[in-house]
Amino acid sequence: MPDTLSGSAALIAALNKALDTVIDPEIRRPITELNMVRSVQVEDVQGSVIARIGVDLTTSGCPMKSTIVERVTTAARSVEGIDDASVELGVMDAEQREALRIMLRGSATPVIPFTQPGNLTKIFAIGSGKGGVGKSTVTANLAAAMAQNGVKVGVIDADIYGFSIPRLLGVEGQPTRVDSMLLPPIAHEVKVVSIGMFVPAGQPVVWRGPMLHRALEQFLTDVYWGDLDVLLLDLPPGTGDIAISVAQLLPNSEILTVTTPQVAAAEVAERSGSIALQTGQKLAGVVENMAWLEQPDGSRLELFGAGGGQAVSESLSKLTQTDVPLLGHIPLDIELREDGDRGLPVVVAHPDSPAAKALSDIALTLAQKERGLAGMRLNISPV
Repeated sequence: MPDTLSGSAALIAALNKALDTVIDPEIRRPITELNMVRSVQVEDVQGSVIARIGVDLTTSGCPMKSTIVERVTTAARSVEGIDDASVELGVMDAEQREALRIMLRGSATPVIPFTQPGNLTKIFAIGSGKGGVGKSTVTANLAAAMAQNGVKVGVIDADIYGFSIPRLLGVEGQPTRVDSMLLPPIAHEVKVVSIGMFVPAGQPVVWRGPMLHRALEQFLTDVYWGDLDVLLLDLPPGTGDIAISVAQLLPNSEILTVTTPQVAAAEVAERSGSIALQTGQKLAGVVENMAWLEQPDGSRLELFGAGGGQAVSESLSKLTQTDVPLLGHIPLDIELREDGDRGLPVVVAHPDSPAAKALSDIALTLAQKERGLAGMRLNISPV
């Protein structure tokens, strides 16, 4: 270890620089920026230079504490002149947590970040007229496919009664709570929140309209989402309370309608999409799921008929006097079902499967809707 004070100061400066690269696994920002680094010291122990670093966790029950220790240790050991590192964990006090919440949210009062001036997150509310068309499976895989392409994406499981997103994305456990702020679990680089994370297995959610609205509002205000490129909401079937609440809380959201080729499903899906006429929301497009089953000889077996997605696209385009495109056809695929049951999106587990390719193409189309500069403050003033 350097014998001079200046030598020790140089090592500490190098350690602080190295710690700037340590990213909190939940908040996804440097721990130095989050004021989690309490102290940085160097010490000579029998001729070896040891870095002793104090880190304050956001909560004592932080599920990622071992990951943080590993990352801090690795960063400290990478500094030239450091032989080893020791991490001493502490916990933020109430004042520190309050300062953290204000820094992350920008204010002490919770707000919906996606409706604030300057926010450029694209929001897609994924709905269907009826259940059983694979809406949740489509949502989970679109999110995972976007994340694979570097898109910062979050998913709200807004199907309060029939939540399934945690299963489909393989999410276990609850969000980390920092007083009144929740840090969403991350699976396949997708931030996720669902009522299914808060109720015991097998227990039904028996709520009426006002409680459903409040639950969705809390997912939007109490959860720290960070800077997302895309937010996907998995809606319950139909045009009930949640669909109305989404329109009220997120008027800038776009509706993505999922249907099957079957005429009965397409007719109901059309009603689900036409809610945009009453709410003023845009229609992002239509996705046809369970389009066909590919046969070994390359032919297609259309188990549920054909043309439902195209019919919905044309009908909604006519109703709204806008272009509502048919974004793609997703074939029936046994791997899509099997992977979903084990919590692994097919776009991750079997990216070359027919369903994964179709889903990835749809995800690319949606993600390519660039975040414009409308509403963005440029922080310039006239001379």
